[in-house]
Amino acid sequence: MTRESMVLQLSSGSGPAECELAVAKLAASLCAEFPGCRIDRKTPGQKLGCYRSVQIAFISDVSFLGGSVQWICQSPFRPSHRRKNWFVDVSVCQVAAPAAYALADVRLETFRSGGKGGQHVNKVETGVRAVHVSTGAAAVSTTTRSQQENKNPALERLNAQLAKQNAGLVQDAGAHNRMEHYRIQRGNPVRVYRGMDFKLDTKP
Repeated sequence: MTRESMVLQLSSGSGPAECELAVAKLAASLCAEFPGCRIDRKTPGQKLGCYRSVQIAFISDVSFLGGSVQWICQSPFRPSHRRKNWFVDVSVCQVAAPAAYALADVRLETFRSGGKGGQHVNKVETGVRAVHVSTGAAAVSTTTRSQQENKNPALERLNAQLAKQNAGLVQDAGAHNRMEHYRIQRGNPVRVYRGMDFKLDTKP
């Protein structure tokens, strides 16, 4: 288990460069406020130093930051622009938890197998079942008449099964986080920051 207990995704949604700058400023502010956190991923924005999204791993529960964050500031990119309110979405990021494969996590079971195997079929337990204890995933091998010879194929099949399962988890988590990137509420902010120095105005 890693030290991180939560990952937050900061997103500009489909907002303009000012929202992307707010993402960068919010990421820097949170990293200063919560020592020990770590930026895991940055998606560059339209301008240098701006980000469409940033993922930050924290070592504490920061779910109270979830929601929209408001930045009140005159646009540094469009000084004559009348708009002064920019919003960033903060959401708890879904992180895939891959199942680790190690022999210590595998239970080997033997059983009597049918099919090929000569005189030992149905008389001795030549089949091998490899069970991943934490997930319940299992794979079997009955291709030979020897337990020892069936052991490695069962382990290889289990490893391949877990790899496929882990790839699916990563894909699902990525799809969830991409969808969250565009979910942004402009109003009812959990925090408000002001000015180019990004000074915190209110706390939840």
